[in-house]
Amino acid sequence: MKFFGITLLLLIPLVFISLGMDILLGFDLDNSIKHAFNPFLVKDPAEFILFLILLAFLLFSFFYRKKKKKNKAKGQQ
Repeated sequence: MKFFGITLLLLIPLVFISLGMDILLGFDLDNSIKHAFNPFLVKDPAEFILFLILLAFLLFSFFYRKKKKKNKAKGQQ
């Protein structure tokens, strides 16, 4: 419960700051809300490629650890 409260306490001011910055840049409220809750709309292609590379690295490390843990469990039997 404490983690949920801390998450909300961080999320709410950051969303308001993001909305305020978008409004100051000249976007209307509808576009500001879309940008705040869907960050893929404002990504450059280079940022999107980097995001995909990091996601692939995360998935690779997850499956590698899972496979390593399974092999370690088989060796103990």
